Amino acid sequence: MKRLFLFASLLASALASAQTEYPSGEVVTTRLHSAHLENDMGENPERSVSVYLPPGYHESEKRYPVIHFLHGFTGDNTMLEPMAPLLDKAIATQRVRPFIMAISDQKTTYDGSFYSNTSVFGNWEDFTVQDLVTYVDDNYRTIPDRDSRGITGHSMGGYGAILLAMKHPDVFSSVYALSPGALAIVREYGPNSETFKDFATLETEEDLAKTYFGKVVVAFGRSWSPNPNKPPFYTDLPFDYSSGQLQVNEHALQKWHDSMPMYMIDEYRENLLKLRAIKLDWGRNAGERFTIQCAMFSQRLENAGVSHFAEEYIGTHVNNIYTPEGRIPQQMLPFFDSYLEF
Repeated sequence: MKRLFLFASLLASALASAQTEYPSGEVVTTRLHSAHLENDMGENPERSVSVYLPPGYHESEKRYPVIHFLHGFTGDNTMLEPMAPLLDKAIATQRVRPFIMAISDQKTTYDGSFYSNTSVFGNWEDFTVQDLVTYVDDNYRTIPDRDSRGITGHSMGGYGAILLAMKHPDVFSSVYALSPGALAIVREYGPNSETFKDFATLETEEDLAKTYFGKVVVAFGRSWSPNPNKPPFYTDLPFDYSSGQLQVNEHALQKWHDSMPMYMIDEYRENLLKLRAIKLDWGRNAGERFTIQCAMFSQRLENAGVSHFAEEYIGTHVNNIYTPEGRIPQQMLPFFDSYLEF
C-alpha cells in the first residue's frame, strides 16, 4: 500500500503545479454497462468512463483523434480529472494538437483487470477494444478510424497498451507504453523469488491483503489462469511451494506465457509490423523487474525486425511522468501528434 500512497501523493502534488491560466478542456464521466463483463464472480459489469474534451470542443464541429489511456494497478478513471491541466497546457503550448482522451475504470476486486479476457472474471480486452472504443466514437466527435486512434498507459496500463495494440492493429495504429510491467516473468514474479514461497503460506483474502507482490500474482492469475473451483484465490499459479519445494504447473505457466508480450512476439509479429509506431520507456531507477523486462522486450522486438522506439530515462517507476516536464506532456503526447491522423 505504501507504493499506492506514494504514487497518489506524487501525482497530486505534481499536477497541482500544472494549474495555470491555459484554456481548459472538460472531463465528462459516465457509466457504461458491458455484456462482455457479465460474470458470476462479483465483478461489476458497469464501469465508469471519463473522457477529456479539448478546449473549444463545444464551439466547433471539428472531429478529433482519440488517445485511449489505460490506468495502472489499483488505479481507475478518476485520474483523468487531475491529469487534465497537463493536457490543457500541452495543447496551449502546441506540444500536441487538440485531441480526445478516454480512461475507463478497470479496477477490480483484485485491483486490476490487466486488460485481459478471463471468461471467469469478465472479458476486459473485449470491453476495451469493442465496447469502450465504440462508445467513445458513438458519443463524441472522434475521427473513427484506426489511423486516428492510439493507445497508451502506465505500468499495468503500459502492459495493456502493448497487449491490445499487438492483438488489434485494426483498432489502434500506434502505441506508447509508459514504464510497462508484466511483459515477462522476471525478478519478484520468477520461480525462485520469495513471492511464491510467501504466497504458499497465505490462507485467506485477509492474509493476501497484507501483501503487495502476492496481490499482483493473484491479479495475474485471475487475468490469465483463473480457476473458479479453487477458493479462496480462484487461480492456478505457475509456481507452487505448498510442499516446501518448487513445483511447476506447466499448464498455468503456458497460459501466463500466452498473455505476456515478451512471449507473444513471434505469434503477433505480423500485427506488430502493421502498427505505424511503437514506443516504450522506463525509469532507470524503477527497479530491476521493470528495467530488465523492458530491455528484454525491446531487444526481442529488435531481433524480430519490429521497428520501435525504446528509452531509459532518469527516474523511478512513478516520478517524471505526471508532471509538466514529465513523460506524458513532453514525450507521449508529441509522439501521438506525430503518428496519429488529425
